[in-house]
Amino acid sequence: MSSVQQPRYNWHDIVYFLEVARQRSLVRAAAKLRVDHTTVSRRIRELERSLNTALFTRSKAGFRLTETGLRLLRHAEGMESHAESISEAIGLDDGGPGGAVRIASMEGIGSLYLTRCVGAFSALYPAIQIELITDTRLLDLSRREADIFVSFYKPTGRRLSVRKAGEFKVSLFAGRRYFDARPRPRTVGDLDEHVFVDFIDELVLVNENRWLSDIVRPRTVPFRSTSLMAQCVCAAEGRGIAMLPSFVAAHHPDLVPVLPELFTTRDIWISVHEDLLHVARIKLLLGYLDRRIAGDRTFLMPPLHRAAE
Repeated sequence: MSSVQQPRYNWHDIVYFLEVARQRSLVRAAAKLRVDHTTVSRRIRELERSLNTALFTRSKAGFRLTETGLRLLRHAEGMESHAESISEAIGLDDGGPGGAVRIASMEGIGSLYLTRCVGAFSALYPAIQIELITDTRLLDLSRREADIFVSFYKPTGRRLSVRKAGEFKVSLFAGRRYFDARPRPRTVGDLDEHVFVDFIDELVLVNENRWLSDIVRPRTVPFRSTSLMAQCVCAAEGRGIAMLPSFVAAHHPDLVPVLPELFTTRDIWISVHEDLLHVARIKLLLGYLDRRIAGDRTFLMPPLHRAAE
């Protein structure tokens, strides 16, 4: 009778590998695992020695997976998922799925919409930790810089699962004080006499953020910013007209719509690496976001209404 062949590596080291891959830091991984960071470092070195390959590149920015590390990550997450399934199958895990999920998105929708969404999700699944990244950089899901990406454009990449979850309206708003010293525009032509706030054009990394040009090419733009939040604050203070998504303008009662019949729309895309689709916490969050975005359609795409006189 032949014996079962044992792997050439220590199974327990996979746990350390997974946490370093997610945290990109020995110290943060150690905190998650509740061990000393020297233990994490030793276990990673031992795993690399056993497999005779480098799994990470080290730099001041942290630990980054090598191509071999990325391949191992796919199998390691599969092992983790199967381990969770065993616990669930025999009733050892009454608390439901746990662990961290990292979502990446743009600043505005991340701060003013997704934060509220995941707050409600966390109340339902307290064992799942949500990490939200709002970054102007285009993150690479193929290299696991995030688990889920919520964007205004359809991403492309190796083995990505991408789907449209909904859409939102973008239209013109100004602070009430803006009209204290000037008349309200009645036509598109009247907009030539007004001032606007907008993005810094050469620093816009995603063409879908150039939404003001869908409506008007303003003559006067005294304030530009890479931050949508900064533009919103500027407009709310009465310093110019801004093109704002519905989910941003809804949080500022001082903003009033300007020529609301003029608007554009943008899609909401949700992307995830195919290797993560089977992970319980990822599946739960993806399903929740789909339902939440569908349920918020009226909020994201509010019906046409006239500006207050």
